Amino acid sequence: MQRRDFCVGVLLSGSASVWAHGGDVEHITHLLKRQFDRPDAPLKVQPVVVLGDAAVAGWFQQDRGGRALLRKGKAGWSIHVCAGKGLTQADFLVMTGLPKATAAQLASQVMKAESALTAAQRAVLDSFEGVVNVNDPNGHGSHGASGYKH
Repeated sequence: MQRRDFCVGVLLSGSASVWAHGGDVEHITHLLKRQFDRPDAPLKVQPVVVLGDAAVAGWFQQDRGGRALLRKGKAGWSIHVCAGKGLTQADFLVMTGLPKATAAQLASQVMKAESALTAAQRAVLDSFEGVVNVNDPNGHGSHGASGYKH
């Protein structure tokens, strides 16, 4: 069986609904796990940082990982961008459409949350190469959809 890239899978399957109950972190974790958790490749989601209607979630699956930027709308949480280190940087978050103050605060909180991870875990989160814009109507990432260093 061929491995499915985490965010490319989002492009193919679209957004999923989230739990009707529970907190935002639980909703986001459930959304990501429901989309990508497999018996042969369980998905680990950590950390999840929520700031208003924006969130950044780190994810690990086998030897791969990355980060997802999620936004909360009327229908709940959905994945907007997948990337690596960029989702820890305020300037990058502004380019995704977040207001400058929100982007700065979210980037700071992501870095703080990730400081509890090991250096090896942070390296896996950073290993997602390029940017996948999940909202692209053509179904293509804005900088390619490979998503991983080889």
